[in-house]
Amino acid sequence: MPDIEKLLKQAAMQIGAGGSAGFVEVCIMHPLDLVKTRLQLQSTRTAVHLSDPHYYNGIVDCMKKMYKHEGLTSFWKGILPPILAETPKRAVKFFTFEQYKQFFMFGSSTPTPLTFSLAGLGAGVTEAILVNPFEVVKVTLQSNKALAAQVPSTWTVTRQIVRENGLGSKGLNKGLTATIARNGVFNMVYFGFYHSVKGYIPENQDPLLEFGRKVAIGFTSGVLGSCVNIPFDVAKSRIQGPQPTPGVVKYSSTIGAIRLVYREEGFRALYKGLLPKVLRLGPGGAIMLVVYDYVYHFLESKFEVKH
Repeated sequence: MPDIEKLLKQAAMQIGAGGSAGFVEVCIMHPLDLVKTRLQLQSTRTAVHLSDPHYYNGIVDCMKKMYKHEGLTSFWKGILPPILAETPKRAVKFFTFEQYKQFFMFGSSTPTPLTFSLAGLGAGVTEAILVNPFEVVKVTLQSNKALAAQVPSTWTVTRQIVRENGLGSKGLNKGLTATIARNGVFNMVYFGFYHSVKGYIPENQDPLLEFGRKVAIGFTSGVLGSCVNIPFDVAKSRIQGPQPTPGVVKYSSTIGAIRLVYREEGFRALYKGLLPKVLRLGPGGAIMLVVYDYVYHFLESKFEVKH
């Protein structure tokens, strides 16, 4: 098979497998992403928070109040932007990871843990540039505490952002640096750990045990990546979400937002939303890798393409 035809077929398989993995992961885990964003957006130094019916004291409290005030469907607020982003996002993530991996071999005949980590970092940065506009719209929708039926559509919110603030750093690309830092660090740990550890744990001939091996490594990779990149995620939510005082930009830069949160709310505030993030990206990381792997191999058998 000519190299160009093989490359095109592999790209098509990555799009199909990546899109499937992203769609399944988002649909299952989106409610936890929403809870994470809500917890990250609220300040712990709010004088009126005790009387605010929308102030959340944790994951369970957040879910109870959202269900009470906004309805069951509110748990999937802002789901359309990530769904629309997942197919190109996963295609870019996995395809560019393979390309960066070749670049970071540094003369070695086989990939090293450093190769996997740097390739993951590059893939995460590339992914972030692509998906940041979707993230801005998603956070705007997730921060809306009205009844789900009263929340404006994704397209309406997108048009409003563009009309009021344009496409640049104050509009659809707001918080781009924070998104790059968040996605880059996560994927550096995620891919670095997964591919390095996977090489030390041999495949199992039993399909059920092999499934468990992939799930366990994927779960651990997602948890570690979440724990390392959470301060950047908090900064991203603060920058892209509603500012505490309307019309006054309090959070504008990544490092500035991290410093401000640390100074005003303490070190623990930089880890707001960590539990729902871990609960989402631990299983979510496993779901994504397992779905991707099985769909990719299914398409590989159909296309009759071998590495």
